[in-house]
Amino acid sequence: MEITEVRIKLMEEPGERLKAFCSITFDDSFVVRDLKIIEGANGPFVAMPSRKLTAHCPQCRSKNHLRAAYCNQCGAGLRESQGLRDDEGRTKLYADIVHPINSACREMIQQRVIESFEEEKERASEPGYVSRYDDLDHEEIEEIQQPQHTMEPAQFQQAEKPRGPHKGPVRQSQHAARPPRGGFGAGIFD
Repeated sequence: MEITEVRIKLMEEPGERLKAFCSITFDDSFVVRDLKIIEGANGPFVAMPSRKLTAHCPQCRSKNHLRAAYCNQCGAGLRESQGLRDDEGRTKLYADIVHPINSACREMIQQRVIESFEEEKERASEPGYVSRYDDLDHEEIEEIQQPQHTMEPAQFQQAEKPRGPHKGPVRQSQHAARPPRGGFGAGIFD
C-alpha cells in the first residue's frame, strides 16, 4: 500500500493548535479526508477523522452527545455517561472513523503528511498560492452536474425529478390550485 497523493488545507488562524486539514489517497484508488494536523508539545502530529460518541436517552432512546445534560428529543435530564475511558481515565468523547491498525502504518502516514505539510507551508509563502485541497470539492460538483442517464433527452425532460429517498411527489391542495382573488390575504378563509 502506498500513499499516492496528499492534499493540505492550511488554517489561517495564528496561535491555534489546529494547523491544517488534509486528505490522503492510497494507491490512486482510496481517499481518506479530514485528517487534522495539530501542533503538539513535540511538534505537529496527525489526528485521524473522528465522530462524536453518543449515548441513548433512558426515556425515549434517542441519541445524544455524551456531555449533553438534556435529551435533544424529549428534554429529559440525562445522567453523566460512564462511557469508554482513555488511558488517563478521561471519558472518550470522540472515536476515530478510520485509523491505522499498527504503528508502522501510523508512522508512514504521519511522516508523509508532515512532509507534505511543510512543503505546503513553503508554497503558501509564494505569490499566487492556491490550495489544492479545495479542488476535491470542485471535482465532486462537476461529477454531480454531469447527468448520467440512459433515457432519451425528451424522456428525461418529461420524467418526474427525484425528491430524495423519503419524500413522495408533491401534491397541491385544492386551495393552492385556485387563482388568488382580491388583494393581500383575500381568499384565506374561503
